[in-house]
Amino acid sequence: MEGTVTLEGCSFAACSVSGDGDEKTRVTAIVQKPPGEVSPGGGDCLVVIYTKEPTLLGKRFVLDMSPLRIGRGPENHIVLEGDSVSRRHVHFEQRNNAWYAVDDGSTNGTYVNDDQIGRECALANGDRVKVGPTIFKYLSGQDVESQYHEEIYRMTIIDGLTQAHVKRYLLESLEKEIIRARRHQRDMCLVMFDIDHFKRINDTQGHLAGDHVLKELARLVQARIRRDEVFARYGGEEFALLLPETTLEGASQLAHDLRQRVEEAKFVFQNERINVTVSIGVAKLLESHRSGLDLIRDSDERLYEAKRSGRNRVVVAK
Repeated sequence: MEGTVTLEGCSFAACSVSGDGDEKTRVTAIVQKPPGEVSPGGGDCLVVIYTKEPTLLGKRFVLDMSPLRIGRGPENHIVLEGDSVSRRHVHFEQRNNAWYAVDDGSTNGTYVNDDQIGRECALANGDRVKVGPTIFKYLSGQDVESQYHEEIYRMTIIDGLTQAHVKRYLLESLEKEIIRARRHQRDMCLVMFDIDHFKRINDTQGHLAGDHVLKELARLVQARIRRDEVFARYGGEEFALLLPETTLEGASQLAHDLRQRVEEAKFVFQNERINVTVSIGVAKLLESHRSGLDLIRDSDERLYEAKRSGRNRVVVAK
């Protein structure tokens, strides 16, 4: 029913293209298919794209039985750990050539594309199903195999929860942008920020609420930045924003704007308001920086200075 998939040795539906000496990645889009259609001959599957259980990440579960059950109890076909997962949480059943996610009366609910379902929901190709802290992606169609390999590739550059880039992608982009900035004698800045008292949110309102805050914060930031700016989840509740061709003054203005937007935003999970603020550090690429890690260090030091001085503020390197 299941197979472990590693990130090495996969053939991806993506390629690198060059333009003006800059390498970019092009990924083929997954074609969406409406609910009610299942690929001829089967092959529909669930792929784990985000989880707090490392051994599950990237696993594919072929929907070759109906129903297929997910929950914390050992009797389920897919067993997930965590207090937010019910003993019998959700099952997937096929009806009239369509697959449905059917919640089994779980305590914390089942989510499809971030919306909590009632009793059931018909699945469309590409839908994201969240069970506790684990996110599955439903793949269907005649090209399921290529979609699956593309999804595995995507996991190497995109965080499954927030849809921000991963730390590894940030570090690679940072080194490339440093070379470009020095070659063309252009400014470049890095903004580092994290959520104030995030542990308190997890402890008092639960990890599902914490996940919701992370996703909503990422959406807010992504709506504000430009396409050439790299937004990444650096780790846990800490994020980074790489700003090519941006002066320290410009980066400072953006940081202050983001801080204000987060403070004024309404974060609501299960009808409960969550107050969210961020502390932000800003630094500029200097001649003395030997690598991207030096720039990260300077920005991170300003971030922790912002936290030490009271949080919910911006500190800019001088």
